[in-house]
Formats: sequence, structure tokens, C-alpha cells
Amino acid sequence: MSEDKPAETAESSPAEVNAIPNGKGHDSGEDIAASAKTLPAADGENPHRTENAEANLPENREFLSGVDEKKTTRFTDFEGKTSFGMSVFNLGNAIMGSGILGLAYAMANAGVVIFLLLLTVVAVLSSYSIHLLLKSSGIVGIRAYEQLGYRAFGTPGKMAAGIAITLQNIGAMSSYLYIVKYEFPLVIQAFLRLDNPAGEWYMNGNYLVIIVSIAVILPLALMKQLGYLGYTSGFSLSCMVFFLTAVIYKKFNVPCPFEDFSFNNTASIMNVSAKDPDAETDPACIPKMANLNSQTAYTIPILAFAFVCHPEVLPIYTELRNATKKKMQHVANISIAVMYIMYFLAALFGYLTFYGKVEAELLHTYSRIDPYDSLILCVRVAVLTAVTLTVPIVLFPVRRAIQQMMFPNKTFYWPRHIAIAFVLLTFINLLVIFAPNILGIFGIIGATSAPCLIFIFPAIFYIRIVPKEEEPLRSPPKILAACFAGLGFLFMIMSLSFIIIDWTSGTSKAASGH
Repeated sequence: MSEDKPAETAESSPAEVNAIPNGKGHDSGEDIAASAKTLPAADGENPHRTENAEANLPENREFLSGVDEKKTTRFTDFEGKTSFGMSVFNLGNAIMGSGILGLAYAMANAGVVIFLLLLTVVAVLSSYSIHLLLKSSGIVGIRAYEQLGYRAFGTPGKMAAGIAITLQNIGAMSSYLYIVKYEFPLVIQAFLRLDNPAGEWYMNGNYLVIIVSIAVILPLALMKQLGYLGYTSGFSLSCMVFFLTAVIYKKFNVPCPFEDFSFNNTASIMNVSAKDPDAETDPACIPKMANLNSQTAYTIPILAFAFVCHPEVLPIYTELRNATKKKMQHVANISIAVMYIMYFLAALFGYLTFYGKVEAELLHTYSRIDPYDSLILCVRVAVLTAVTLTVPIVLFPVRRAIQQMMFPNKTFYWPRHIAIAFVLLTFINLLVIFAPNILGIFGIIGATSAPCLIFIFPAIFYIRIVPKEEEPLRSPPKILAACFAGLGFLFMIMSLSFIIIDWTSGTSKAASGH
């Protein structure tokens, strides 16, 4: 890309030196310092960083005590330690979330062709918006989403970005814990062979969510650096690949039309439907290429929700070894391409297994055929592990956003670090215990904060941050960015209108119980 060159040279140009004195009198300078250091906090404590003799000073003193040149060097030349492959893993895991479980439902309500078209559009637009983010961050030497907002629009920009990130990631964490709430009891039921659970406490998803949050998620969320969680990312991605393999395998093993599992005469039902010669001709077993109904409104939000990784792009860029804009764009493109393929296969085979009867949460549908199926049981355990281990990775940017908004000039402080994680997890647990359905989370978050983070913010930040001398307002890249922001607004208004119509018409599955 020819556009890469000016931005990369700009990384060492005076434009970037201005980034720090820009708002020295108020909170901008320290803000930028804090944002650079929040994730790799107190990197000076690492014995390998011998050049950081003054790293144990408070952040604002350390940044304000040297000359501007030194600050700039410290800021953009933060030495990343994460390899290319691990960065692809981290970003892949940031993209790959619970959204994959809702895609078969989205395909059932949009049709195969419309779904594929929308999936392609959202994937390409995600990649383009990461390009806009990296270009903006390269020009001003800022590696935090909220700080780009501050640089473009001052405090309102920072607050808008912080709120959108917080909402998006709270939605993501809620959907992960929602899966724990619904899938964990089914796993326990299968292990204990409980045909008719009689309200035992360990079969209550709400208790299980709280136990998992305290025992597993909280300790991981208290870690200081994101890089260590890369191994967790690799594991989570492997679990999702296993999930995908099982979905593909099951497609060829589940008869159509399937019949609900009954505890009394399982064998006969399974045998009869498996041998039924007319199964193929059943109209319920013909995939729809295009489909429009009241639930189609959820397709774009579910897809947008499934591709949001933008708040994590800049921290991962910061931690990338020998980071350049081009290298980070490659990381993003590989991650998006892999997820695109996995998403399409999971949606296609999930849909072709259940057709119109697929539920908003795909895994849950399998328990209607056979709750004791050992392959699906293994998949459930894998997905539960994956989503549980992903919650801490998603919690990092939320905590950073909250620190940016509420404690901009403060140094790293353990009690605050722990308190924010604890409060966030408590809030999300309450949301999961009292929210009626995962579709509502996918829909609302996918229709509000996701378009902001993918389309609107990267485009308007880019238009404001890239200097007019380099790209005038009427230059093709800026016109393209403006159209991109417009598309985001259009997506948001359309999706929200349809979802509100769906809710008010009373047929909604999101507003009602599971």
C-alpha cells in the first residue's frame, strides 16, 4: 500500500512529538502516557529492559521529567515482546467469541446467499477499518483507541470511545457467561446422567456462573499484562476449531427432520428417523437461499458483533515484536480471514443440521436430539473452557477504558486494578442472571456499539487526525472514510429500527425467555 509510507515516516516526524505537549497543561499528556503503559504496565520491572533505568518513577513524573524527544522515543518505541503468530492468535481470539454460536441462527433467518454476502461485507469492512485505525495511530504515535478519540475530538471523543468499548465488551463478556449459564448445567446433567433434574443447586446456571467467575475468571483478570494470555488464546481457538469440526461431523449424523429426544424410547426414535426413506423430500429439510422474516433484523447485528476486535487491535499492536503498520495489518488480515472461513462453515453446517429449528445459541439445539451425546458433551466442555478463558482477555480493554475515563493521570495501582475487575465481573454476573436471552445481547450490542467501533469511530478519527496537508478533505481516502462512517450510521439505524419493531410486535424471541 502506497499509503503506508507517509505514515511510517511520520512515526519519527515532529507530528508525533506534538502528540505529547499538545495538552500538557491538562490531562492529555499524562493520558497518552497512561494509555501506552496500561497494558504493558510498569514494563521497567522486567529485568530485560536495561535501558529503562527510570521506569520505577511514577508515570507522569517519568514522562514529564525528560525532554520531548525522550518521551516520544519511550512512547512509540515500546519494545513489544509478542511474536507474529501469537499476535494472530490473540487477535483471532478477540474476534472469535460467542458470536460463532449465533451464526447458524442468523443464516436460518437470512438464507445462505444473503448470509454469505453480508458475512463477506462485514469481514472486508472490518479489515478496512483496522487499516484506518493503524494509519491514524501511526500518524500521532498513539496506541490506545480512547486516545485516538481524545486526539480527534478532545474529551468527548475519548468518552464516546470509552463508553462504546465498555458496552461492547460488557456485551461480549455477558454472552460468554450466558453460555456458561446454559451449557454448564447440561454438562453436569450428562455426566451425572440425570434424566429429570429436580432443582438441585448444582444444576442451577446462576450459581454456576458465579462459581466460575470467582474461581477461574477473576484470578486471570488480575494479571498485569495481556501477552501472557496468548497461550490461553491459542487454547481457546483450538476449542473453537474442535466445535467447528463437531458441527460439520454432526451434520452427516443427524437425521432430518430430527425428532426431539424422549427419555423413554430413545433407541426406537433414533432408528426410525434414521431409516426413514422420505426424509430427504421433507420441505423442512430444503435450505433457503434467501429468507426474510422478523428475525432477519438480527443478522447484521449478530455478524457485526462477531467481528468486533477493534479495541484490542492497538494493544496487540503495542505488544507486537518489531511492530510496523504493515506487519500489524497482516496480523489483522490473517485473523479476519481465518475467522471468516470458520464462521461461514459453522453457520452453514449448523444450519444444514437443524434448518428452521436452529436456536439462537446453536449448541443448545443439540441437547434436543440427545443430551447424552458424548461428542457434543466434549464440544460443550471445550466451548465452556474457551469462553471462560476469553473473558479476562476482553476485560483488559474495558478496564483500560474505565481507567482512561476516570483515572487518567494515575500510575498503576494494584488495589484499583483489582477493584475495577471485581466490580465489572459483579455487574456482568447480575446482567447474565437477570437478562432473558442471549439474542437480546447479540442484537442490542451488535446494533449500537459494534457499528461505532467498526465503522463510525475509525472513519471519523481518521478524517480528523490525518493532516490536511497530507490528505485534503476531498482526497479519495477521506471521502471513502466518510462513506464508511455513513454506512455505519445506516447499519445502526436500520438494525435498531428492525429490532425495536420486532420487540414491539410481541413475536420476539429476544424479549421473551429462552
